[in-house]
Amino acid sequence: MTPFLAGLGAGLGLIVAIGAQNAFVLRQGIRREWILPVVAVCVASDVALIFAGVGGIGGAVQGAPGLLAVIRWAGAAFLVAYGIFAARRALRPSALVAATGQMGGTVWSAALTALALTWFNPHVYLDTLVLLGSLANAQGEGRWLFGLGAAAGSALWFPTIGFGARGLRSFFARPASWRVLDGCVAALMMTLAVMLAAGT
Repeated sequence: MTPFLAGLGAGLGLIVAIGAQNAFVLRQGIRREWILPVVAVCVASDVALIFAGVGGIGGAVQGAPGLLAVIRWAGAAFLVAYGIFAARRALRPSALVAATGQMGGTVWSAALTALALTWFNPHVYLDTLVLLGSLANAQGEGRWLFGLGAAAGSALWFPTIGFGARGLRSFFARPASWRVLDGCVAALMMTLAVMLAAGT
C-alpha cells in the first residue's frame, strides 16, 4: 500500500491549493448549483490526466512547448473573462443572483466552465502528466498503484469542497458576503491570468 499512500499524498499536495478550479467548485457548492456534475467533471479530468501521466504521456507534453503556449494563452484569456464577470457581480448588486438554491445557470454551462478551468490550465499538465507521472514511474512495479492513490486524492478533494461548502451557506445568505467572495474570485482569476501570460 506504500505506493498508493505516496500517490494519495502527492495528489492531495498538488490539488489542495487555491486556484481557479477550486474557487469555481467552492462557489458552486455554496450556491448548491450543479455540484455533482461539476465535481464529476473535475474528478474525471484529473483521473484521466493522472493515468495518462503514469502511462508516459508526460514526455510528449514536455516535447511540445508550442502546444503548452497555446493552452497558456487560451487559459489566460478565459481567466480574464471569468474574472470580469466575477468583478461585475461584485460591483453591481443587480448582477448578483440570489443564493436561494435555484439554479441560476444550466448544467452544461457549469460543466463546460469546469472543463475550461481544468483543461485550459497548462499547470495541470505539468502537475499531472509530468510531475505525478515521473513520481509514479519512479515507483517501478507500483506505479499504477501510485496513480490510483493520486486519483483517489482528487476523488476525495472535489466532493469535500463541493458538498462541504454547504456549511458556509448561512454566511452567504447576505448579498454582501457574495460581493466579497466574487471580489476575491475576480482578483484571483486576474492574478492567475497574469501569471499564466507571464509563463510563471
